[in-house]
Amino acid sequence: MNEINLKSPDLYNNRELSLLEFNRRVLAMSKDPETPLLERLKFMTITSANMDEFFEIRIAGLKQQIAFASVQTGPDNFSPFDQLKRISEAAHDLIEEQYRILNKQLIPELEEAGIRFLRRTSWDEKTAAWIKRYFNHEVFPVLSPIGLDPAHPFPRILNKSLNFIVSLEGKDAFGRNSGIAIVQAPRSLPRLMQVPESISGGSYDFVFLSSIIHAHVSDLFPGMQVKGCYQFRVTRNGDLLVDDEEVDDLLRALEGQLPSRRYSEAMRLEVADNCPPEMVQFLLHQFKLTEDDLYQVNGPVNLKRLLEVYDMVDIPTLKYPGFVPGIPPHLTLGTDIFESIQQGDILLNHPFESFAPVLEFVRQAAADPDVLSIKQTLYRTGADSAIVNELVNAARSGKEVTVVIELRARFDEEANIELANKLQEAGAHVVYGVVGYKTHAKMLMVVRREGRSLRRYVHLGTGNYHASTARVYTDYGLFTCDPDFGEDVQKIFHQLTALGKQGRLKKLLQSPFTLHKSIIQFIEQEIEHARAGRPAKIIAKMNALTEEEVIRALYRASQAGVKIQLIIRGVCILKPGIKGVSENISVRSIIGRFLEHPRIFYFHNDGNSHLYCSSADWMDRNFFRRVEVCFPIEDPKLNQRVYKQGLMLYLQDNTQAWVLQSDGKYRRLSPGKQPRRAAQEILLEELAGVR
Repeated sequence: MNEINLKSPDLYNNRELSLLEFNRRVLAMSKDPETPLLERLKFMTITSANMDEFFEIRIAGLKQQIAFASVQTGPDNFSPFDQLKRISEAAHDLIEEQYRILNKQLIPELEEAGIRFLRRTSWDEKTAAWIKRYFNHEVFPVLSPIGLDPAHPFPRILNKSLNFIVSLEGKDAFGRNSGIAIVQAPRSLPRLMQVPESISGGSYDFVFLSSIIHAHVSDLFPGMQVKGCYQFRVTRNGDLLVDDEEVDDLLRALEGQLPSRRYSEAMRLEVADNCPPEMVQFLLHQFKLTEDDLYQVNGPVNLKRLLEVYDMVDIPTLKYPGFVPGIPPHLTLGTDIFESIQQGDILLNHPFESFAPVLEFVRQAAADPDVLSIKQTLYRTGADSAIVNELVNAARSGKEVTVVIELRARFDEEANIELANKLQEAGAHVVYGVVGYKTHAKMLMVVRREGRSLRRYVHLGTGNYHASTARVYTDYGLFTCDPDFGEDVQKIFHQLTALGKQGRLKKLLQSPFTLHKSIIQFIEQEIEHARAGRPAKIIAKMNALTEEEVIRALYRASQAGVKIQLIIRGVCILKPGIKGVSENISVRSIIGRFLEHPRIFYFHNDGNSHLYCSSADWMDRNFFRRVEVCFPIEDPKLNQRVYKQGLMLYLQDNTQAWVLQSDGKYRRLSPGKQPRRAAQEILLEELAGVR
C-alpha cells in the first residue's frame, strides 16, 4: 500500500476561501428566524465589517504578491492569481446574498415591527418638507461638490467613505459644458437620520443620508441639469508598511504611516447597481481596478452603518435578553482580591462571568501601599480604558509600572499610541514589544510585599484587557499566586523589556520558543498511546488552524487512531473526513450571540491529561512571529470546569454548531427531535443572571 503524501495540496483548504466561509456562517445568522430581528440586522453589519477587513488586509496582501511577481503558494498550491479569481467569485456571491437578505427579508420584517427606512418615493409632503429643511441646515453647508475639469481633477477619495458620482448637462457658471461631478459625504454627517414621529407618524422611521443627498443633489448645481446621481465607496489597502528593522522609533514611524492608510491603493469599488456602465468604467479607471474588483449593490454601499439602528431602537423583544454577568462569591464587591487569590486559583469565564474582578485587581493594586510594582501587556484595550487609568494612578503614586503596548495591533494603532503617551506622561515605563514579533500574550503581574517576603500575583487570559469586548467575546482568565507561574511571567516580562535570554520556563509555554514544539510533542504522545492500544484523544478549541506542521501531525494522529475533535471558529485549512488521512478528525464552528475567542488545548495522555489555555491560535504567526503565552489549568476543579464548560458543552451543541465537510463547506446542525442544546445559552443560564 502506497503511503499517503500528507503534503498533498488536495488535503488542504484555501485559507482565504475558508475565511469567506466563516463570513458566510455569520451572514446566515441574519436570516435565522430563531434570532431576534435586530440581532439579525447586527449580524448583517458584522458581516459587512468583516468583508471590509477582508479586502483591506487579505486581498491587499494577495495583490501585493502579484505586483511583486511572487510565486509563493500555500499548502493548497494556489498561486496568488488563482486565489484572487476564486475569491472574486465567492465574495461576489456572498455580497449578493447579503443584499438579497437585506431587501427580501430584513427590511420587510423590520417594517412589520414598526421600523421603517423611508425611501424617496414614499415621502409624503410633510416628511419631504422636514427632510428639505434638514438638508438645507445640516447637510448643504458642509458639502463641497467638485465638477471635474483640468483645474478640478478627480479628488482623493477617503477609504470606505460615502461618495456620489453625478452626471450633469448644461452650461456651468463660466459657460462651459458640464459633465461629471463628485460629491463626498463628510464623515461628520450621520449616515442615518431618525425622522420625528410628529412628522412621519412612525416611532422608528429612518432616512438614509444617501437618500437625502439624492433628493437634493440638484441644489448643488444650480443652472445645470442632474441626469443621474449614484453612490460609490472604495476600500483601500489597510496594512501599514513599517520596516521594523529600519526604524529607530516605532511609535513615530507608525504615527507617520497612519494618515497614508486612508488614501492607499484601492482594492474594491462598490457602486449602486443602477449606475450606467460608462460611469462605472470611469470610476474603475480612476481607481486602477478591474471588473473583478467591482461590486454593484442594491442598497447602501456601507451596510455597517445600519448598526446605528440597533442602538436607536428601544424594542427589547427584538434583541437578545439582557444579562448580568456572574461574579464568584469570593470576588464580590469589597473583597480583598489578594486574599481571595491566596485561597486558591480563580477562573473567570467571560462574558458569562464579569470582567469587573480584573479591573478591581488593578484598582486594588494601584491603591495598595504594599504593592511595589505592576507589569502588564496591552494589545487592545479601548480608547478610554479603566485599566489604563488605574495604571496611570499607580504610576503617579510612585509604584513601579511597566507596560508592554503592542502598537501594531491592526486598526488599533492610533488608540495604542495615545495610551502609550498617556502612560509615559504619568511616569510608567512603556515599551513596544520586540522588533519583528507582535506581543499578543495577555499577562498582568502584581508584586506585593507581605511581611518579610514578596509575593507575585498573576492574571493570564485568552482575550484582551478590554472591558467592552469582554461582554461580547468568550474568553478565560486565570488569577493565581502560584510561585512558578509568577516566576515564569516575570521572566517573560524581563525578556520583553531587557531582551535578554531568561532561561527555561517552569510551567508556561511560550511563542516563539516552546509552544509549537510542545504542541507537536503532545500530539506525538497521543500517537504513541494509540499505537500501544491505549485510549488517545485530542480536543482543541481556537479561532484558526493554518500551521502546516501541526496539521500534518494531526493527520498522522488520525491515521494512528487518535480521536480528534476540533472547535474552530474561523479559518481551518485542515480537511476532515478524508479516507486514510482524517477519518478520526471532526471540525465544528460555533456561531452564536457571542464571538467565540478562547484557545483551549486538551490531550488525554492515557488519563493523565494536559489542559492548557492560551492567547495563541495554531497559526504560523502565533507560533513563530508573536510573543504568546500558553498556561496550564492545574487546579483539578478548574481543570474539569474548563473541560466541561469550554469543550464538552460545545461538542454537544446541536443548535449553533456548523460541521466542516471534506470539501471545505459547512453544514449547520439542527436539534431535530433531540433536546435543544446551545452551549452559550446553557452557560448564560448557569453562570449569569439572564433578565
